[in-house]
Amino acid sequence: MLEKAAGKDPLFPYWAQVWPAAKALCEMIAAQPELVKDKTVLELAAGIGLPALLAARFAKNIVASDYIQDAVDIMQRSVIHNNIHNIQTALIDWNYLPAAIKPDVLLLSDINYDPASFEILFAVLRRFMEQGATILLSTPQRLAGRTFMERMETWCKQQKEIEIMHHGALVYTSVWIMKQ
Repeated sequence: MLEKAAGKDPLFPYWAQVWPAAKALCEMIAAQPELVKDKTVLELAAGIGLPALLAARFAKNIVASDYIQDAVDIMQRSVIHNNIHNIQTALIDWNYLPAAIKPDVLLLSDINYDPASFEILFAVLRRFMEQGATILLSTPQRLAGRTFMERMETWCKQQKEIEIMHHGALVYTSVWIMKQ
């Protein structure tokens, strides 16, 4: 982030880092594996796919996706390296979702940071909930995402606040379980 603020390219792409929200989502899955147990799971905008990799221990099958090919390639390497057989990786952009995608559970972490994408994200989440999916959404508590989360409150069935240590500082992260 400091590099970006200084007008420089970041040392690593944003998707190539383990963010506090991904760690918090993993904590929730580890504490409540029944959320994904024996279910079909989709992680959108997965980056390196840490939550999907953990969920694979419990889920029936998983699609770990991102809209950036390099991210998908890294996830595929992790799947192969860890000898995980119930994960597929896919290049998926939430702006152009195939109609056939109908997971039982949708995983999302740290996706509500850009107000310009809030309308499409709201439509994506509403679509999956209307199909009966449960959504596990983790987000750091930041002002930019507040209006988005307020709009999602009506579907929140459970919320947990998790403190994550990140680069020597505590980051307060919310994990929401949403269902229509």
